[in-house]
Amino acid sequence: MKKVIATPDPRLRQKSRKVSQITDETHQIIADMLEASLKWEESHPYELSAAIAAPQLGVNQRIILVRDDLDDKTNNSFTALINPEVIKTEGKITRDYEGCLSVPEIYGLVPRPRKVKIKALIEDGHEVRVKAEGYLARCLMHEIDHLDGILFIDHIKDDETAFFHLDDNGDLVPIDYARKIKNNSQLFPTDPEND
Repeated sequence: MKKVIATPDPRLRQKSRKVSQITDETHQIIADMLEASLKWEESHPYELSAAIAAPQLGVNQRIILVRDDLDDKTNNSFTALINPEVIKTEGKITRDYEGCLSVPEIYGLVPRPRKVKIKALIEDGHEVRVKAEGYLARCLMHEIDHLDGILFIDHIKDDETAFFHLDDNGDLVPIDYARKIKNNSQLFPTDPEND
């Protein structure tokens, strides 16, 4: 059983390579992603595993999995998208909460465009184009970021008011930014360009 990796694992910061051919290995990676996603969710009663990217299992290939019904935790069907690419974003930039299986116990108010258009391959090799808005658009952009080694916390790194965690009741409460976030090398490995 493959496990979800978490910060500061350096594999989360690598750019993933394109899938050149959909093979049995590709289908196995997708099956592992689904299993890991649902296993993670079992131990997080207040949280939904909305989507997952292959790098979160330490597999640097451009594959993401998105839950078919983002409002229903009992619906365990997901759609795999291979080599997804953002074609266009539009609409007002809105801030909303995001969490990540690979960034434990942290949520953030992340600004993203309201709408996105992407293209990708599905498991049978056909190309699809997806227009999404709202929460689905946010999920797609979040997962495609993973394929480029970007985590949601990178978008809000310097915003002291953007970080939250879940309390014991499943409510989001602000995090002490100065103590827990700023200069946290577990979350933000030292970037040689910024030294």
